[in-house]
Amino acid sequence: MPGRQKHTFYFWLLGTALLIALFFNVSMGSVHIPFKEVIGAIFGGGANKETWNYIITEYRLPKAITAILTGSGLAVSGLLMQTLFRNPLAGPFVLGLSSGASLGVAVLILGAGAFGGLLGGILMSQWSLVVASAIGSFLVLLAVLAVTFRIKDTMAILIIGLMFGSVTAAVVAVLSYFTNAERLQQFIFWSFGSLGNQSWSGVLILTICCVTGLLLAFGSGKSLNALLLGENYAKSMGVHIKKTTVFIILATSILAGGITAFVGPIAFVGLAVPHITRQFFTSSNHFTLLPAVMLVGGILMLLCDTVAQLPYSEYTLPINAITSLLGAPVVIWLLVRKRKLLF
Repeated sequence: MPGRQKHTFYFWLLGTALLIALFFNVSMGSVHIPFKEVIGAIFGGGANKETWNYIITEYRLPKAITAILTGSGLAVSGLLMQTLFRNPLAGPFVLGLSSGASLGVAVLILGAGAFGGLLGGILMSQWSLVVASAIGSFLVLLAVLAVTFRIKDTMAILIIGLMFGSVTAAVVAVLSYFTNAERLQQFIFWSFGSLGNQSWSGVLILTICCVTGLLLAFGSGKSLNALLLGENYAKSMGVHIKKTTVFIILATSILAGGITAFVGPIAFVGLAVPHITRQFFTSSNHFTLLPAVMLVGGILMLLCDTVAQLPYSEYTLPINAITSLLGAPVVIWLLVRKRKLLF
């Protein structure tokens, strides 16, 4: 089968798999709801029971959409970082954005513990955690961009980003040491990541962040293709390296920072999904790879969330643990089977 036809077939296959994973995810949960009722609730007909309709439209559907946005956004940001730094181990949080978000939340939790009472309760609200996480990521982004304007070497930017992450992680460790057990537990639970408890207003804001980051990523598609052959070749093709680097870092920061602010730090997806996708889409064209990793990332997050919520059980496992437990063996098997890393 020719390459273009094979890719078209894969896109149809992934699109169908995404829809199946979406319906499967929404139909599973601690409360058993017949699949026919799920279809009716999603397409506007409504379920027979009001409680079923509320569970689907106000809890499960926002969570499923959040999973798709999270998987797609992290997968794209991981692909951007791997291409920019030409490093297969680069991920969406390599610039320290996750550590910055953790620092913002750690400062908030410690401050809430110090203030206590009504003010402490306000500070520990869901939106306060989102704002604190976003501010932490944004401050690290400003620091990385300041360095980007002064340094031309992208590998130096990568190392400095790792150093920013180390510094912020060290501050988080110090704050955690002085936090009482209850607050420390709250911070640890946040670090596990969670796709649930998202309102439709939160999903809307997350969608805006993801669409903005994806538009920047697709707008840099031509430059990304040129960067694969080295900076000198990209310059000869008329690519402005510093401008392109800033756009790629901005796209990654909007995607990874926005997602972390709403669902917490989600590991593994951004690093692994580009490698999984390259095993099937044997193409270096980012106009093919970008939509492909979006679909694979969304499917992977939906499957991981379905497993994490332990269908028909009241328990929910940490999504961070499930993404690694399910994804890592798949990547290992694919790499052993192919016997080489396509990059």
